This record gives sequence, structure tokens and C-alpha cells, in this order.
Amino acid sequence: MAYDRAAATDFFHGQPYAMWDEERQHAPVMNMDGMSLGQGDGGSYHVLGWSEAEHVLRDAETFSSSINMAHIGEFMGELIVGLDGDEHRKYRNLVAKAFRQSQLERWDDTLVRPIIAKLIDEVAPHGRGDLVRDITSKYPVQVICGIVGVPLEDAEQFADWAVKINTGTLDRETGFAAKKAMTDYLRPLVEERREHPTGDFLSDLVHAEVDGHGLEEERLWGFLRLLLPAGAETTYRVMGNALFALLTHPDVMVRVQADFSLLPAVVEETLRWESSVTMVSRVAMHDTEIAGCPVKAGSPVNVICSAANHDPARFDHADQFDIDRPPALHVAFGTGPHQCLGMHLARLELRAGLEEILSRLPNLRFDPDAGDPAPLIEGFAFRGPNRLPVIWDR
Repeated sequence: MAYDRAAATDFFHGQPYAMWDEERQHAPVMNMDGMSLGQGDGGSYHVLGWSEAEHVLRDAETFSSSINMAHIGEFMGELIVGLDGDEHRKYRNLVAKAFRQSQLERWDDTLVRPIIAKLIDEVAPHGRGDLVRDITSKYPVQVICGIVGVPLEDAEQFADWAVKINTGTLDRETGFAAKKAMTDYLRPLVEERREHPTGDFLSDLVHAEVDGHGLEEERLWGFLRLLLPAGAETTYRVMGNALFALLTHPDVMVRVQADFSLLPAVVEETLRWESSVTMVSRVAMHDTEIAGCPVKAGSPVNVICSAANHDPARFDHADQFDIDRPPALHVAFGTGPHQCLGMHLARLELRAGLEEILSRLPNLRFDPDAGDPAPLIEGFAFRGPNRLPVIWDR
């Protein structure tokens, strides 16, 4: 065995790719025996191959998302990611209206670009800084807060609540406290939009209707509690991954700085190579099989999207960061009926953020005097660099 399982699966510092590669070479689907989450008696399963992952994610009738309600649902409430079938479609159609293309275009000019520009303005004169501390950890949460109508000066508080809700299973008391605090803060904003809609995202959400039915109260709160952690923490991590990739591939950095039309390729390759969220959970609704592996009803099925995105049967030299790779669908945002609703916003933030950083921090490179530890992408379920100390020409 070429890896230490305890180290590979460390929540904050894990490096799981060698483990996933070895498991996938053995079989694209693995019964993890005694690692069941308690829903069934057949153990839990890891889906590691790309075609097998796509199959599970597309077959929502056999592989239900309801398992998510048993975990993050405790801290976020009744969630769209925990529903299936007609109920899920109705809920998704209600929420999707708030992410319409005209909103995305408006956010680009009025929110996304001004926020990233202001963050860069604050550090550019210094000639050195930490891109995680100074920019990426602040940028997406400020965008989400601006979208929802939260004053940007409160974004740091929301970032803290987002982390505590996302990791609530590790510290239940703190997770529940963050859930309550976020709800108490947002309640007056929701009531204001209910009485006086302004045409913004929150107004769309509060007043959206499909077939004469609006968003039920608890599902509205569930979506807002999901949106803020998901939209803030995941995007900041993957943006750090993109910057790490460029800083460790200076030849690619030079090409991109000379031609920003390459940025969409940088974004898609980063999402495939090092997505911020490595896995999603499903539960088998009846006895079935995946690639010949029998799966008992009630068993948890963990789709390891990051392993699927490194499947050599799907991607040549899959462990390498290569923006010239022929286009091929990845599953960083999932696929099927539960594909991430915020994926277009995330791509917009990544493209805009990278363009502004690379154009306004010239000759960006790692700081040779930053000391240890060396920057790296780490984590088991959520991956990203904790620091990116850099210098640039002022």
C-alpha cells in the first residue's frame, strides 16, 4: 500500500489522490465494509471511476440525495440537495429563476468586478502579500453577501458562520449556533423584501412562483443557509487552487497573462484537476449494482468526484494540470438533476477574479522569503491552499 490511510483522509490536511488511485486500479466501485454511515447493512461504497460516477449522479431514482438531509441538513435545514423527483424539480425551478442570465450579467459589472478590484487595490502598493488571506478568502463571500443584500462590512462574520455550518458535523454545538445566528441576521432582510421587493436576487427568491406556488418558508431558509457556505467557501478554495496551479506552472502563467482568452480553459482545467469539493453522497433506494459491484438497499454511496476527474480512462495524464487538454466534461459540479445551480456564478467569479489579479499584480510569483510551510493544496473532503505568499512588481 503506497499511502497512509489516516494521513490521506485527514479532514484538514489529507492528500487522498494516491489512495483513490490505488482503489480505482483495484475496482472503480469499492465496498468499504465497516465504514457504513448506518443506513444499510451492506457497508458504504466509494465510486471512483468517471463513467460509474456519471451513472450514479444521473440516476436519481436509484441513488437518492435524501442522505444529505441526515447530515448537513441538520445545520442548514430543508435543502434542495436532499430532495428528489418532482419535489426536487419544483424546488429547483423556483430557485433557478434567481440565477437567470440577466442577473449574472448585472452582477459581473456591478458587484463581482468592483469587489475584486477593491481587494486588489488594498494590497497592490505593498508588492507582497498572501493571496488566500488578502483576496481569495474575502472575495467570494463578499460577492455572495452582495447578491443577498448583506452589507459587505459584515462579510467576514458571514464567512465565519459559513465555515462553522459547513463543518457542523465536527462540532455540533458550534454548527447549530452559527445556523441560528445566520438566520436571525437574515430574517429582517427577508421580511423587508417580502413587503418591498426590489427586483434583486433575494426579492426573486422570496416571490418566485411555479404553478402558483412559492418557496415554502423552511426551504427558503434552507436555501439561504446552503447558498452562503456553498457559494463562499467552495469558490474561494477553488480560486486558490487555480492560483496555485498558475504559480507552480510559470510557463502557463506567462501565456495566460498575454492572452486572457485562455482563462476559461484555466478555470475548467482547475475544476477538473483540483476541485474544492471532492465528493457527494447518495443512498441506494433498492438493491442494485454499479459496474458489477452489488449494492444493497439503504447503503450510502459516496461519489468521489475528484477521483472520477482523475480517471485515466477518461483523461490522459490525468494528474497533470494541462490547459491544452482536449475539452471533456468533468463532474466538479456534479451532473444530472442535482448539478450545481451556482456553477455559472462560480465560473464568472473565477474568470473575473483571475483576470483582475493577473493584470493588476504584474510578475506574480511565490515569495522566496515566506518561510515554511510551503504552500500546498490539502484537505480530504474540501481542498485548497491555506496560504499563497507571493510577491509582484509594484
